[in-house]
Amino acid sequence: MSDSFREVTSVSWFGRIKRAVGGVVFGLLLIVLMVIGLFWNEGRAVQTARSLAEGSGTVVSVGADSVDAGNDGKLVHVTGPVTADSGLADPDFGIAAQGLRLSRSVEMYQWKEEQKSETTKKLGGGEETVTTYSYSRVWDDSQIDSADFKKPDGHQNPPMAIHSKTFQIPDGKLGAFTLDTPVLDRIEGDKEFSLSSSQSAAIKAAYSGTKPVGIVDGRIYLGADTTSPTLGDYRIGYDLAPLGVVSIVARQSGSQFEPYQTVAGDQLLMVDIGDVPAAKMFADAVSENTLITWLLRAVGLLLLTIGFALLLGPIGVILDVIPFLGSIARMGTGIIAFFLAILVGTTTIAIAWFWYRPLLAVGILAAGLIAAAAVYYLGRSRRAAAPAAAPSVGTPT
Repeated sequence: MSDSFREVTSVSWFGRIKRAVGGVVFGLLLIVLMVIGLFWNEGRAVQTARSLAEGSGTVVSVGADSVDAGNDGKLVHVTGPVTADSGLADPDFGIAAQGLRLSRSVEMYQWKEEQKSETTKKLGGGEETVTTYSYSRVWDDSQIDSADFKKPDGHQNPPMAIHSKTFQIPDGKLGAFTLDTPVLDRIEGDKEFSLSSSQSAAIKAAYSGTKPVGIVDGRIYLGADTTSPTLGDYRIGYDLAPLGVVSIVARQSGSQFEPYQTVAGDQLLMVDIGDVPAAKMFADAVSENTLITWLLRAVGLLLLTIGFALLLGPIGVILDVIPFLGSIARMGTGIIAFFLAILVGTTTIAIAWFWYRPLLAVGILAAGLIAAAAVYYLGRSRRAAAPAAAPSVGTPT
């Protein structure tokens, strides 16, 4: 079920110019923030790389069967099966399981507003926007506030009384070691925990609400008709992080694990599922650091482009007196914004390299200059040798 309505709004040419000037201020702020962010990202990447190199060179692999006091304060690598003294339970629905973590995910059937806008430039620089607001009933895992809808009448959502929640064991055991919350939080591997009809009685006994209770596709359904949901119906599913083998790299503190403070600056506390050697854990962390670095560079360059586009925005608005000219201007300013972003972004990254990695930067620069000089002199020598190698032509007699 869905419905919609349209709204037409207009902005004058002077109103658009005023808005574009505000965009210039925001664009300048965005450019400054992105330059700072790109510079910071290079420093973060270097610090993390040095910390991982430091940790890789000092880590000690130890057994999980006993705690050696001689390793206290050291960076250790431990592998083994995790055990728990207690089980997991969701008392609201009488669900019990064995594992590290039980996660309840809740969806409620409710109204959702979506909007789509189409903007048309008018002769004289004005702008007309037609916005279509559409309303449909959907399953959503968070409360949608219908009071914020453009047309709340007839689309009121009931309050969401049941929410997602996570139940985790307070501590676990890895051989002779104790695993507390900071370590347990890093253990992933959550899998769908499907419910069966045999659990219906326990669920109905624990549920304190008034809605009919059923189990559909391994999940709890609160509502009268699973094939035709009504507003306020719920779907409740579970994920379970099972007990299993984990590998940990951390600072040994008695029988527990803590983040290891490196001289380079980072704190190391790494957890992987399965029997993973220390060398692979560090190699994976290095790859992750490289990926994050490039992602942040890409995001920084994209936001720089947006910043420069906002900075140049008034040009297109001013020329929108004749819409055709405004469109051409925006195309040109978009290209200029892109090239300015590349120029400023790469320059910032290069300066950060000199700041954070001066020896490496100088070495790369020197290698580039040597290569350029070699190509230049090789080209000159070939040109000088060409006339001498040319055969002489005699005059016939």
